[in-house]
Amino acid sequence: MSFDVDIELKRGDRRIAVRFAGDGLVALFGPSGAGKTSVLDAVAGLLRPVEGRIAVAGETLFDAARGIYMPPEHRACGYVFQDARLFPHKRVRDNLLFGWRLAPPERRFLTLEETVAFLGIGDLLGRAPRTLSGGEAQRVAIGRALLAGPRFLLMDEPLSSLDAPRREEIMRVIERIRDELKLPILYVSHDRAEVDRLADKVVAIG
Repeated sequence: MSFDVDIELKRGDRRIAVRFAGDGLVALFGPSGAGKTSVLDAVAGLLRPVEGRIAVAGETLFDAARGIYMPPEHRACGYVFQDARLFPHKRVRDNLLFGWRLAPPERRFLTLEETVAFLGIGDLLGRAPRTLSGGEAQRVAIGRALLAGPRFLLMDEPLSSLDAPRREEIMRVIERIRDELKLPILYVSHDRAEVDRLADKVVAIG
């Protein structure tokens, strides 16, 4: 299984227990506040579970019983946020190259040129993030994550701030990553139609 997660998290006074396994694009589906992003943060290593185990593609990232806790920087995951989070002081090219420079050479599977062509963002390279539309910014954010040489992607509501045409545009990009690059993706959404279209497996939370 690409994702094998069986954990308990604590957020304030609340405990969240989640258990799932699945290949391809696994969607965590549920209402806002249910704990979906907390699960993503746990897989990324940004939030430490109270107990349980996390493995991706057969590699154990966390195991409370065995005392395993792989640091976030060693997990080789690409994280795509709802609001893109591009560096405002860097042009698009430098935002993309930031991801590429982070990746050890042996983990790089795309060049800048290949990523730009894959995402159709060649005309954006010299632009500042503040001049981009929501869909353009999200494509650049996805490109930065891919150029970091991830073993898997985490996507937190990447479509929620986009209008309908831009949502369709980014959904097609995500489908290409799923089908052509074959990267495991853990995907958060509260939109049922979205997860029904994109996901190989849907996990209900909340």
